Amino acid sequence: MTSNLRANAALVEALGSALREGEHGLKTGPALLVRVLREGSWRSFTTQRGEQVEYAHFEHFVTKPPLKGLGASMRLIEKMLDSIEEAAGRAEAQDLLDQAVKAKHGGDRSKLDNIQLVGHPSGTSKEAGLRRLRKDRPDLHADVLAGRLSTHAAMVKAGFRRKLVSVPVDSPESTAQAIRRNMNPEAVAQLAKLLAKP
Repeated sequence: MTSNLRANAALVEALGSALREGEHGLKTGPALLVRVLREGSWRSFTTQRGEQVEYAHFEHFVTKPPLKGLGASMRLIEKMLDSIEEAAGRAEAQDLLDQAVKAKHGGDRSKLDNIQLVGHPSGTSKEAGLRRLRKDRPDLHADVLAGRLSTHAAMVKAGFRRKLVSVPVDSPESTAQAIRRNMNPEAVAQLAKLLAKP
């Protein structure tokens, strides 16, 4: 147990240093943050002074000054995750952050669709999509984390979102081509009948 607390402390300390190092920290910080989230190191660790620290809420860990926390903001944490270039890595990181943050709010969050909690995305955000896929379609959630599908494409495939396309309106030919590319022939025929009605 003590060795786990020390290992957690080493990760937390390295992440805190990366956050304070500016541009250099942006190179090492995201990978450290993902590891801290994946391993749950933020939940319990021992500081350099030998103090054992425990957190139930990720935001408290982030905002608590060093050595007991990161002394940062959730906005900085989100920016760090946004800097991950690989889509699959970014999706995994966002999913891990969402899992760490959701413990704070708990309960049935379906009633919060129109409320944007700090660090708790809702609506059509990628994080909300990842949360829904993790809960209801773990197979598609795995595809997103592996980089085989975007969050939006997985939500459409699962039937949680409708497929929407943009069509140019300055040219009937271009509009028709866009519709034919994105609708099956029966739907195109039905649309033609509807458009022919006065």
